[in-house]
Amino acid sequence: MSNLEVGIIGLPNVGKSTLFNAITKAGAEAANYPFCTIEPNVGVVDVPDKRLQVLHGMYNSKKTTPASIRFVDIAGLVKGAAQGEGLGNKFLSHIRQVDAVAHVVRCFNDGNITHVEGSIDPLRDIDIVNTELCLADMETVEKRLEKASRAAKSGAKEAKTEEIMLKKVYELLSDGQPARRAKLSDDEIIMIGELNLLTRKPTLFIANVAEDEAGTAGQKNPYVQKVKEYAAQEKAEVVVISAKVEAEIAELDDIEAGEFLKEMGLSESGLNRLIKAAFKLLGLLTFLTAGPDECRAWTITKGTKAPQAAGKIHTDIERGFIRAEIVNYNDLVAAGSTNAAKEKGQVRLEGKDYVMQDGDVTYFRFNV
Repeated sequence: MSNLEVGIIGLPNVGKSTLFNAITKAGAEAANYPFCTIEPNVGVVDVPDKRLQVLHGMYNSKKTTPASIRFVDIAGLVKGAAQGEGLGNKFLSHIRQVDAVAHVVRCFNDGNITHVEGSIDPLRDIDIVNTELCLADMETVEKRLEKASRAAKSGAKEAKTEEIMLKKVYELLSDGQPARRAKLSDDEIIMIGELNLLTRKPTLFIANVAEDEAGTAGQKNPYVQKVKEYAAQEKAEVVVISAKVEAEIAELDDIEAGEFLKEMGLSESGLNRLIKAAFKLLGLLTFLTAGPDECRAWTITKGTKAPQAAGKIHTDIERGFIRAEIVNYNDLVAAGSTNAAKEKGQVRLEGKDYVMQDGDVTYFRFNV
């Protein structure tokens, strides 16, 4: 996969844009997160990985390239978005493009910030967003169902299978349940994948809390508890973040940010926790390449085999793959150099069936 892309969604005034602006500032102003804005609402942030700095020191590399993640601030969701209210259709087309969805839910009281629905109720807010996504998906499924039903009548066997699957998904959606809850066979999953349904996107929740709850206090927040209970049914992660605190962290340099986080009782920023949660959600891992020219982190899905991992670097390397020289990052660091790791027998030669592991420091041998 190229850059991992996460869409940040939610109702107006839940802290979505504050969070997004904090992420963009973190990138623009803190050396830790080099960031560039591609469009007004898209930002690319580096994935923090201390291993790269260590390898950079070992190999004295000319440059270091971390993995990156794209955040898309998807604006304009209100009741009736599926019918084109607000920026409804634009919102829905943007969300179709992302790999995963981070749904920001307001979990703080603030008399100065009005709530679009007039009161704080995270479950109602989640329900409004879900309803709009379900309605949009129902329209997509309906169109496809008409087509499949016509083909099924003319005796096409695959169309009959598709028709049964689509009816099952449509029923679920009309009940206000996301399509990802549908129990589908492997073949049905491939069929439904073509529809790019909004409610099948992997989703995590961001519980946005007040500044004084950014630390451990936020976990006890009754609104957060409700979001966690809901997310548990969805088997989804919840990241508790104070968007205001993230905005403050974004203004600080690395040392100041570290001290500020310690004062708040936090071991890392909300942005880092969000990135980790997104990696977990999508089943991603990182392998590394290292040498005097460049140290680099590459993102792949769990279960990727060595030749396909090589293809991330260049299609020619995948095409001409011979084998991969692999050493575990911890073994390499303990040994002190590649040669020392080789002497200890820790550098392995792996073939086409090797499944890549997180932290594999890899050199691909190939011949084109």
